[in-house]
Amino acid sequence: MAAEAEAAALGRVADVEIDGGGVFKYVLLRVRPRRAGAAGKEVVRGHGWAEYHADIYDKAAAELERQGLDCECLGGGRISHQHEEKKIHVYGYSVGFGRANHSVTTEKLKAKYPDYEITWADEGY
Repeated sequence: MAAEAEAAALGRVADVEIDGGGVFKYVLLRVRPRRAGAAGKEVVRGHGWAEYHADIYDKAAAELERQGLDCECLGGGRISHQHEEKKIHVYGYSVGFGRANHSVTTEKLKAKYPDYEITWADEGY
């Protein structure tokens, strides 16, 4: 894939895809083109349907692979999304992937939800 096409494919990947409300597991992923040394970006995926963090990772990895992109899981946790109150809290960890850098996740969420109060903590599961 040419560099311009790689950049375009990466640009089409949403930084944040989470459920509209509730408490659910999430993963922080680094997405990049398959070419060695290619620049990438971090993205957040969180869904209530997932029994395990790996379920979210597996679905995202398959979708990204179809677009010619690779991803690696940087860790996971939980998100409490209170849509009515415009609050999101990021916390906890993934047993399988370890704790995500919640400060990175929080910055991604703030860009997507600028009118929300967004907090994070390393405590909790």
